[in-house]
Order: sequence, then C-alpha cells, then structure tokens
Amino acid sequence: MSIKLLGKILMAGAFATVLTANTNAADTKLKIAVIPKGTTHVFWKSVEAGAKKAGAEFGVEIFWKGPLKEDDRAGQIQVVEQFVSDGVNGIVLAPLDSQALLAPVQSAGDSKIKTVIIDSGLDGTPGKDFASFVATDNKAAGKLGGQHLAKLLGGKGKVVLLRYQEGSASTSAREAGFLEAMAENPGISVISKDQYAGATSSSAKDRAMNMLDTLKEADGIFAPNESSAAGMLLALEDNGLAGKKTFVGFDASEMLLQGLDKGEIMGLVAQNPTKMGYLGVKTMVAVLKGEKVDTKIDTGCALITKENMNTPEIKEVLGNNK
Repeated sequence: MSIKLLGKILMAGAFATVLTANTNAADTKLKIAVIPKGTTHVFWKSVEAGAKKAGAEFGVEIFWKGPLKEDDRAGQIQVVEQFVSDGVNGIVLAPLDSQALLAPVQSAGDSKIKTVIIDSGLDGTPGKDFASFVATDNKAAGKLGGQHLAKLLGGKGKVVLLRYQEGSASTSAREAGFLEAMAENPGISVISKDQYAGATSSSAKDRAMNMLDTLKEADGIFAPNESSAAGMLLALEDNGLAGKKTFVGFDASEMLLQGLDKGEIMGLVAQNPTKMGYLGVKTMVAVLKGEKVDTKIDTGCALITKENMNTPEIKEVLGNNK
C-alpha cells in the first residue's frame, strides 16, 4: 500500500470520527419547546425573541410553536401533546386556559418532561405539576393601571372595564387588581365590568362598538391586554372619542405606543416580554441540569406615560416591543 493511499484512508477515518462526534453532540443538545398562547400579538413575538436569545446563550435548541389565536384551547393542547410525543427535554408554556392545560402538563410530567409556566398561571402546584412560574405579578400590574387611572380622574367619575376573555389567568388577575384599585376610590363608580373583548383586536373593537352608549357616559376606561386595548382604541377613534376619554391600557405594541404619544391613551402598563421569554428558557435549562429554581419568578412591569416613554428605563423594559 502506498504512503499516499494510506494517508487518504487515515484522513477518511479521522473525518468519520469527527462527523460522528458532531452528530452525537447534536443529538445530545437539549431540546426545549416554547409554546405561547398565540402567535399573532406583538407581545408573543417579543417573548419568542427572548426565548431564542436564551437558547443561543445556553446552547439549547428552541422549538417555537403555538396556536394562531388565543382562544384555541384545543389547538394549544394538541401542540403540547405533540411535543411530548416528539420527546423534547422540556416545555416552556404560556397556558391560555388555567384549567384546560393542567392535564396536558401533568401528562408531560408523567412522561418525565418538565414544564416551566410563563405569563399566565396554571391551576396546579408549583414544584409538583410544573417546575416554576415565570411571569409579571399580574394583580399588582392591574392595580398599578387602576391607580394611575384613578389619579388622572382625581378620584371621581365613571369608569369602564373591558375584560379580555374567560379562562385567562393573567388578565383575570389584572382585572381583579384594577377593580381593587377602584374600590379604594369611593368617588369612582364602575359602570361596566362584565363585557369580554375576546381573543383579537377585531373582536375587542366589535365589543366596544356594541357598548358605545356606555363608553360615551364613562370618564375613564381600562383594558387589560394588547388586543383589548387596541380594539378599544380603534372604537374610540372611529367615534371621535379618542383623547376625550381617560384611557389606560396594558402592553405596549407600536400601535398602542403611538396612541400614547398622540394623547389618545393616557397610560400603558407594560410587561417585559423579552425578559419573560429569556427567563423562561433560562429557568428550564437550570431545571434540566438538576439545579434548584424558585417556584415563582417575577419579571416586573412598568407604567408608561407620554412623559417617560423615551427614558432609558422604559426603553429597557420595552426591549424588542418598542
């Protein structure tokens, strides 16, 4: 055998060894599924950016998939079940229903697949049914919005709460916090609190249009998430009421920030969705490594006004959601 031929054989063997090692490394890379409530809202695009940032930083593979709209419980359950069947190492889930998603999460646990809950609560036991809950303190955030509205109204007047949708733990907590703030102001009466916006800005606008007489009577308005606030803003604009009603919303899409800048919205309670996605994945990585994690992690929130919206502190909170 010639020396040249022997060299080629040795090189081929070395290449095969390296290829096998690289393949094995890819096979052992942790696979984490991140499942949002929906994929339409700007909020979730920021959560995705944070999750993928953490994935790159910690060397794990991120699979991002969720239902299109935030009212598709069956669709989200199917996504969870599919990832369990695929054998991912962990699931980071924003449950769109606090009860309906409990059984799928417990089933994942039976398959030795850990879950970290983000954004919205699940009616289970942290540390047992799921490893950790990474989210805004939603009740405190809703109360912050209510306190701001009460201050703007001077502690008196009539207000409207346009709720989001039943089964959503995060927005239910915000609504409860808002109503708690209203109860602390005896000069304020809540003239509507039983109307639900639904999963999209379009359905929220339709609901707001249907309660136009009530909105005309109101002095102040609160909407507890991106789509309900956007739909309310559209209805107010279409009826010449934008800027004439004291309107406080939640979340900070480009549309809502523009409304704030134009004086059509007087305050936005903003979460930090990029941070939430990042910490959700970071926490899951720690769980998979056998490290101890807190069962509840607060990602914080901030009140944005026209006066502070361009400050470094608020820009940091907005992150990819600017």
